[in-house]
Amino acid sequence: MNKSKANSALIPLVAFVLSVILSALIMLISGYNPITAFTVIMKGAFGSFTSFSNTLIQATPLIFTGLAYMIAKKTTMINLGVEGDFYIGALAGALVGMQDWGLPMVVHIFLVMVASIVAGGLAGLFIGWLKVRFGSNEVITTTMTNFILINFTSYLVNYPLKAEGSIAQTEKMVDSALLPKLFSKGQLTAAFFIAVVVAIFIYVLLEKTKTGFKIKAVGLNMKASETAGIRTGRIMLFAMFVSGAVAGLAGAVQVMSVNKRFVAGFSSGYGYSGIAVAALANDSAIGIIFSGIIFGALKNGANYLNMTSRIPTEFVSVIQALVVLLVSAPILIERIIGRKGKKKEAKKCC
Repeated sequence: MNKSKANSALIPLVAFVLSVILSALIMLISGYNPITAFTVIMKGAFGSFTSFSNTLIQATPLIFTGLAYMIAKKTTMINLGVEGDFYIGALAGALVGMQDWGLPMVVHIFLVMVASIVAGGLAGLFIGWLKVRFGSNEVITTTMTNFILINFTSYLVNYPLKAEGSIAQTEKMVDSALLPKLFSKGQLTAAFFIAVVVAIFIYVLLEKTKTGFKIKAVGLNMKASETAGIRTGRIMLFAMFVSGAVAGLAGAVQVMSVNKRFVAGFSSGYGYSGIAVAALANDSAIGIIFSGIIFGALKNGANYLNMTSRIPTEFVSVIQALVVLLVSAPILIERIIGRKGKKKEAKKCC
């Protein structure tokens, strides 16, 4: 591995360590003990089998949304609409999952996933079409589409699709549409392994196929790709469809494993958290699995922190925000790494 590649791999790690240190300083200034906070978070995330299971449950949607954001970014498209795709995919999956057709579990689960993939994929494809056809700014269109999709799903479950005598939610999905639990103890289902399979699929797509090569080529240099005969518009449309599809599948998996129905406002910002997950993984499909687990641990640990101490859980959000900021400033991180390298060389010389 050459020096530039080594530095590229170190940037997310250094960014994460710095974000933890900075958040600890903020806690200290605010009058809280950071050692206590992080000890409690670690205990809540990994302290028992149930805790670790809950960490993987929290990590599952983050892996999906990290992948969704990353695949679009590979073609220079910034898909901030992952949250909206997540919602519309969840609703589409829940609607199919509510139907008692007497289907075998495998078939019914497959249909739920297909519905969510199509719904999320079409939402992503629409944004891609606006970009390719009219040159619209996808940051603006995806941000606005989030409001439309989230509020549209909220309207549906508050009125026409609302279950009788309940809050804003659909009827419960039938058992044949729910993902099976892996262990009798805890709530961990096959959802986590589906997320891992999708991550491996995205890795293979990007690294082992012609389409993946074209996606990365468009992201690196669009004009050169066009000169080489790559239809950049089609590649961008494909990437946005896949991005939306993965986000939509995340929504379906969430309702099939956790909520067991669509509930208005059920997401705790998973779509936006995917940005931090992808950033920490340095836009690596396999890296997103581990990055998702890290942020899943922080989310799960924050819940335990909230139950057992007075330390505000918002400090976990501060860590997440700092990761994005620091990874977005690679020159700063490279200088820090470079200085450490120079100090080591100086010691060797002496």
